[in-house]
Amino acid sequence: MEAQSDNILILDGATGTELERCGVDIGLPLWSARAMIEAPEALFDVHTSYINAGAGAITTNTFRTHARSLGKAGMADQAESLTWRAVEIACAARDECGQGTLILGSDAPLEDCYRPDRAPDPSTCREEHGRLIGHLVNAGVDLILIETMCSAHEALAAASAAEDAAPGKWGISFCLRPDGPPGVLLDGEPLATILPSLASARFVGINCIAAPGMARQVAHLRSLLPGGQAIAAYANIGYADGDGAWVTTDAVEPARYAAYARAWVDAGAEYVGGCCGTTPETIQEVVAQCR
Repeated sequence: MEAQSDNILILDGATGTELERCGVDIGLPLWSARAMIEAPEALFDVHTSYINAGAGAITTNTFRTHARSLGKAGMADQAESLTWRAVEIACAARDECGQGTLILGSDAPLEDCYRPDRAPDPSTCREEHGRLIGHLVNAGVDLILIETMCSAHEALAAASAAEDAAPGKWGISFCLRPDGPPGVLLDGEPLATILPSLASARFVGINCIAAPGMARQVAHLRSLLPGGQAIAAYANIGYADGDGAWVTTDAVEPARYAAYARAWVDAGAEYVGGCCGTTPETIQEVVAQCR
């Protein structure tokens, strides 16, 4: 996995909230997975917009293509086909733009990114993450991206599945507590206790936390990791409402977000991009300030 100039790889920004900006229905239970069925052209355009903004990696729209998630809409039997379709659209966008963009296969929490208490038991996590990761590998992604992990046991189960399916070709990113000491998952587990089990990860990251608090978390993570293991950082703009829907705000406009991203690089991050609420314009500014 080659980084861009100055050893910084620019990731893309949000997919789900960007689809919503384009008028795509991302309501539950399908959320962004609906785009593969009803709006594949819009998804293609989102990917190409990020590539044209300068992203060196784009993430597949598979955040909610686990059979468990799709089963809530009576579509569990379409998990593999929708995952493949998401990868095909991402690859088509890369080919259209004629650039060597990396395709990252997203694997998200099976239930809720902010509710670690809803994570299934470890064996169920291992089985269900393994199934999606297998689909992503078979569909041809360059790297598995296990992201927004808030439960230690679910993160370790997904990491084990990824190492079996794609040895050394995966990374993992965590959603951390915004208050208190840095480096603590939402379930209360310190990152320091599980990092030894993630030594095979291509990178360890932090995502879906507010941009102003990211540099502190990155600096702490850098203090815990050996020098050769990369760090990813991609923050959000906005907040989740009581129903889990994302409320996008303009509180952090693109140039200001990019200035935060530069601070993450200074703190030790090698891969930077955007999470919920960020846009191609955000990534364009990140490219200008961080590459």
